[in-house]
This record gives sequence, C-alpha cells and structure tokens, in this order.
Amino acid sequence: MKEQVYKDPRPAEYFTPYHERARSREPDMVYEVVRVLTTLWGYIAFRARCIAAEHVPGTGPVILAPNHFSFMDHFLTGMFIRRRIRFMAKSQLFKGPMQWVYRHGGVFPVRRGARDEEAFITAEGILARGGCVTMYPEAGRSRTGRLSERARPGIGRLALESGAPIVPVAIYGSSKVRNWKRLQFPKVVVQYGEPLQFPVEMNASRERHQEVSDEIFGRIKEMYAGLDQYGRKGIAARLREKRRELRRKHTQPA
Repeated sequence: MKEQVYKDPRPAEYFTPYHERARSREPDMVYEVVRVLTTLWGYIAFRARCIAAEHVPGTGPVILAPNHFSFMDHFLTGMFIRRRIRFMAKSQLFKGPMQWVYRHGGVFPVRRGARDEEAFITAEGILARGGCVTMYPEAGRSRTGRLSERARPGIGRLALESGAPIVPVAIYGSSKVRNWKRLQFPKVVVQYGEPLQFPVEMNASRERHQEVSDEIFGRIKEMYAGLDQYGRKGIAARLREKRRELRRKHTQPA
C-alpha cells in the first residue's frame, strides 16, 4: 500500500476548474460507463450484495456517509442505487489521466492539509440543487483494517449547514479487496441505514460539528458490528422481523 500523503502542495487555484464544473454541470456519460464497469467488477469479483438500499431517498438532497477502507468504496456505495453520486475526493487523486474521468464523472476535490472552504461550497451547492453527495466521516482511508476510532468534524458541518438527510453506510469486506492481487476475493456487503437529519445550524461550533459527526459514525459502527457478528443474511432476517413487528403494531386495535 502506498504511503499516505497528508498535504497537497498545489495551490487552491489549480482545483478551481473542477469546482466550477461540479457546481454548474451534472455528471455526463463517463459516470455511467464507470458505473457499469465497476458494478460488474463488484458483483463478479467480490460477490457484492446490499441491504436496505430503499433507505436512500430517490429524489432530493441526501448525504451518503460510508466508512472507508478502499478505493472501491466509491463504487460500492453507488452500485446499488440509481442516483448519480457526487464524490468529495482527496485532491491527490486529481492527476494524470484519471483527473479527466473525475471531472466528467462529477467528482470534486478537497485539498489535503488545508481548510478547504471551496469543497464545502461545492457540496452545499450540489445539495441545494437536490443532489446526492458522498462524504467519508473518517475523512481518509483507514489503513489498519479496522474502523477509525472517531470521525472527523467535516461530515457534521455539512449535515448542519445543509440540513440534508444523512444515510449512514456500512461497507463490510472492502478492507481486503486488494487481496485480488493474490487471487483472494473477499465477499463485500453494503448496508444503508435509516436516514438521520439535523436542524440547520449555520454558525455551529467545531465541537457541535464533532458531536454530529460522532452520532453519524456511531450508527455506522453499529451496522458494521452487526454485519461482523451476524453476516448479511442474519442482518437481513433481523430487519425483516423488525418490519413485521412494526406492521403488527400498526394493525393492532387501539
């Protein structure tokens, strides 16, 4: 695994065209081509399956908040839903031929090692137009094979400033997707949680941002632990039983 780079030396102006395009245009056919190819790879190589994709609203603003182990998490998050997802990605990815793909696919950068207001302006603009944004609560990839101890405050800030619902997403198994190089293909499960939503707070403190981030990440940890303990079929069965119980309660006479 490559050494993590925590600061991008390029000036903010270098990334202006990516933000301008993300703010003014939707992803084009490049997004669909990449989606098809990575979806096939996810299904075939990793036998990827999902739980509760119906929790993602079909229209309107929404923030997807997955845990992050692998470059495949971008594609695994989006392969089970029809909406075009706009990814906030670390700026170091924007180089070489791939930056053309990112630009046309609707990805926008967040500068590592800087307080990047432009990334939040872009994300909030997309949400204001009813778009779908993915932001990782951990900010970067966990390189230990385990979830990070704590989320970063950025996801809490975006949730409070936009007022958009947040769907926590647990991705189980992606920490081992690099094992394909050794012809080992882990089974991946993606679980979408029930949306969380917070009242708009435009001038909330960093401590409040962290509080909301911790609540979102706490839900991801719960789902991840459930997948680790019960597996996909076990969690799906528990959710079905929960839905049946709710229906029974609604049908009981008052």
